[in-house]
Amino acid sequence: MTIDSVLLSEVADIQTGPFGSQLHNKDYVKEGTPIVTVEHLGSRRFTSQNLPFVSEKDKKRLSKYAMLEGDIIFSRVGSVDRCSYVSSKENGWLFSGRCLRVRPTSKINGLYLYYYLSSKPVGRYIRNVAVGATMPSINTSLLGEVPVSLPSFEEQSCIASVLSSIDDKIEFNERTNDYLANILDVLFNEIIAGRPHDWTAMSLLDIANYKNGLAMQRFRPVGGDKGLPVIKIRELRQGYCGADAERCRSDIDESVTIHDGDLIFSWSGTLLLDFWTGGDSGLNQHLFKVTSDTYPSWFYYMWTKQHMRRFISLAKNRATTMGHIKRNELRESKVLIPPPSRMEDLTAHIQPIVDEMIGLKVQSRKLGELRDSLLPKLMSGEIDVSQIELPMQLNNHLYG
Repeated sequence: MTIDSVLLSEVADIQTGPFGSQLHNKDYVKEGTPIVTVEHLGSRRFTSQNLPFVSEKDKKRLSKYAMLEGDIIFSRVGSVDRCSYVSSKENGWLFSGRCLRVRPTSKINGLYLYYYLSSKPVGRYIRNVAVGATMPSINTSLLGEVPVSLPSFEEQSCIASVLSSIDDKIEFNERTNDYLANILDVLFNEIIAGRPHDWTAMSLLDIANYKNGLAMQRFRPVGGDKGLPVIKIRELRQGYCGADAERCRSDIDESVTIHDGDLIFSWSGTLLLDFWTGGDSGLNQHLFKVTSDTYPSWFYYMWTKQHMRRFISLAKNRATTMGHIKRNELRESKVLIPPPSRMEDLTAHIQPIVDEMIGLKVQSRKLGELRDSLLPKLMSGEIDVSQIELPMQLNNHLYG
């Protein structure tokens, strides 16, 4: 495969979002055209949570900042290597002044360019050329200097097809998990609403054991990419440990080692509760590993979700720099325990759903690892894209 090297500015038009004087918070409306900002940049897709909207009048006024299918939107400040790909769904949306729009020319496949720009080496390059110590930022000139590997257009399209098929499966898994989570919520609420009067009242603190993680210095940290990654709140939120996660020696005590399927509660800072699916890791001091000698993990998980909104409100109202949950608040959080025979029956119905959700998340993590390992090899020509039989590759990676 013959690969040319060009600058990004030679194969794409780069546009900064509207300045603050062009768009104010008061211009946002309840319904209209969405405008994406840094917080909406995910992996390939944008997140639609808390999207602001602008009126039809402002949409026309800001038409210069409209997004078209095939565009790539970058964070201009902060995490300057974050970017998302504009699909047909976001066609016509706007992007904010905290973003940069990369619009590919006819010389390059837009999806190929997205995968190239989201690769780890390019991400490191962008972070290194960013200016500003406390808040890194990039501009059109800096981004335009990024070197781009340019195989033939046909090879670009093949590479994009292979990598996007993996992401399609990951996104399908995420949609399936959202559906299963909704089923769980509805099912559990119906069970609680229709329960008989013979259920016993206890508390969250009574039905589970809470093991705190360790501060990083107590983990015997190691440098580079050796050892176990240590998960913090950020890693719990994203469900896996990135390459920049701090690491510790792999022979740490099992009590602060976590594995796929362990239930983790972030009790300090951002309050979260989730089953870990990021592989063997160490546990940070701001997280609890939640176990029980008597009750299944799904039971604690569902009851804690019932109390989570109140926990978040308590943490926000607490006069500290970092909101957190205290043990007495866990003790005051009521749980209703069914008789043992009913618990067995409920577990038979609910545990398979939870197991399916965990399995899909683990599979998605492995798919992401496969995509990231293929990416540089496909870009460099080390792997001939025409020789890839994707279903076989996926099966070997996930189950081999």
